[in-house]
Amino acid sequence: MSDTLLVTGASGQLGRRVLAHLLDTCAVPPARLIAVTRDPAKLADFAARGVEVRRGDFDDPGSLGEAFKGAGRLLLISTDALDTPGRRLAQHQAAIAAAKTAGVRHIVYTSMPNPDGSPIPFAPDHLGTEQALALSGRGWTILRNAWYFENLAFSLPGALASGKWFTASSDGRIAHLSRNDCARAAAFALAAEPGGNTVYDITGPVAETTAEIAALVSQALGKPIEVVQVSDDDLVRGMVAAGVPEPMAAILASFDTNTRLGRAANVSDAIEKLTGRKPETLRSYLAANSQTFLPDHGAHT
Repeated sequence: MSDTLLVTGASGQLGRRVLAHLLDTCAVPPARLIAVTRDPAKLADFAARGVEVRRGDFDDPGSLGEAFKGAGRLLLISTDALDTPGRRLAQHQAAIAAAKTAGVRHIVYTSMPNPDGSPIPFAPDHLGTEQALALSGRGWTILRNAWYFENLAFSLPGALASGKWFTASSDGRIAHLSRNDCARAAAFALAAEPGGNTVYDITGPVAETTAEIAALVSQALGKPIEVVQVSDDDLVRGMVAAGVPEPMAAILASFDTNTRLGRAANVSDAIEKLTGRKPETLRSYLAANSQTFLPDHGAHT
């Protein structure tokens, strides 16, 4: 049986970090790794280290069979195709079918917290993918990744500029974590010895309210932030007025709804169990990265 490990979406921000952790943290020999991307040129640095880079396009299912050939375990990183309802789920289903045809024994998938019944518009993509894995006849590991610290860049620059953080999250808590910790967990899950089918809640070490997050940011940057609670509809209207496209504003507001309903508050020790290390705290992350949230820093991550 093949012991080759394959990463899809390998040129993305999460995928590149997974490859780095496989090589440098998990000490996987590069000859055991396959990296799949729409644009192999973007992974020239990993190809130079001995990783096999292949082209695969989730919108071209025919390309996936060859891309996945010879892999024993595969990391399916969820795509960012949110422009058309159902497109991302169709991509994932095609990838699972191609993996099955290629003889992949085990699939690791990056999902989201509590996708069943979630108010977040793209949750059905994740739930449908989890269901497809359960029916695939392959072994599977589901990583339900909590929201990245990096995603605070959607809210914090405006809050720091105005001194007010408008939110609909109320006193709901959220267990943020770094993208790097998600990548490290995914690398260990992919490199692990084959086991039973498992769902892991991949979370930060503590769940915090928006007010608590604002206090930490204020302390790190020396800028006061007042948290202002608003309704879901008012939050969407405010973002649209600030120039955010309405579909994206609705998705961002749904994160606050999700938090308010207590659906993002779970804290687990899955990262420590998988990797042997606890995840980074928000305080630690801010100490190293707070400048990225300043209003003049640039685009969102």
